[in-house]
Amino acid sequence: MAELTHKKTHKTQPTTILEQEDNFFIPDLCKVNAILFLLILTQLLSFILCLVNTSSKLIDWESLGLLSIFCHFIALSFSALICVTRDKIKNKSHHFIILYFITTNLVVTWLYSWVGSTLLFPNLLQEAQLFTLKSILISGTISALVLRYFFLQSQWKEQKQAELKSRIQALQARIRPHFLFNSMNSIASLISIDPLKAEEVVLDLSSLFRATLNNQSSLIAFEEEISLCRQYLNIESLRLGERLKVKWEVDLPERKIKIPPLTLQPLFENAIYHGIQPRKEGGTIEVKANYKDDVLYILISNPYDESLQKHKGNHIALDNIQSRLVAIFGDSAILKTSQLNNTFTVTLRFPITE
Repeated sequence: MAELTHKKTHKTQPTTILEQEDNFFIPDLCKVNAILFLLILTQLLSFILCLVNTSSKLIDWESLGLLSIFCHFIALSFSALICVTRDKIKNKSHHFIILYFITTNLVVTWLYSWVGSTLLFPNLLQEAQLFTLKSILISGTISALVLRYFFLQSQWKEQKQAELKSRIQALQARIRPHFLFNSMNSIASLISIDPLKAEEVVLDLSSLFRATLNNQSSLIAFEEEISLCRQYLNIESLRLGERLKVKWEVDLPERKIKIPPLTLQPLFENAIYHGIQPRKEGGTIEVKANYKDDVLYILISNPYDESLQKHKGNHIALDNIQSRLVAIFGDSAILKTSQLNNTFTVTLRFPITE
């Protein structure tokens, strides 16, 4: 078996879908897409207000320009303040956050309204006060509605995240009964012949079940998954003996690589159950793993003779793994299968994360 080769790299790691979640209900207004959305929403609001206030003609373009500048100043200044103070208030109580959000908006609105009213109505104090009051009422109402929208959206995201975690845990918890039965039979046959070997197999089997029942983590170290696969192969080699051969070609970077648990073990189980076991002469499972541009590529191939197949359902485990990869990594994760010249190959591709 080939040794694991390590190479140095210092690139920033991508994150998984689960790692990208931020449970604070006020979004990060420093992001470009948030600012763009805010500008579009503010301009739309300015356009609607201008339509409502225009009486002599359909739209007053001069008023629209002034109102757009006024609203954009308020929106951008307010979002900048929230952006700067977001990390400081995220651990405060909900009542404090709501009060801070609305108060900050009202203060910013009052400041720009006061400056704008002195420029628009320098000699009309009553008009200036009315303009300021209207601006504060409109801005306060909108900020309350926006805050409510943020909160509902955050609740929806938390619910989807919980459903996603539950789905991943349910997919991880599956194990084939026939493997358990075969393992127990192997252990039973070894107890009288080689008790020490039987004890070793029990320990390997317990490690496999511990990994199956461990649903707390959506990612584990790649080395742990490889170790788990070796333990599984040790158990199966008791039944198959020299009929089972494994060729490893694993080329990995120096940093720790994370992988969803029980991603590779079911592929080895498939390879043995549908590829090695039906053949009298057995065969070789080839494993290749390498990385490129922060993407991990894994290929597992085994001999496959369709005429020897007694059991269908080869794609159950493959669908399981693909569902988990997509749930964790999104569309950047890919699982493909191919069959050529009596060789069945599974190809995995997903981002490298730490």
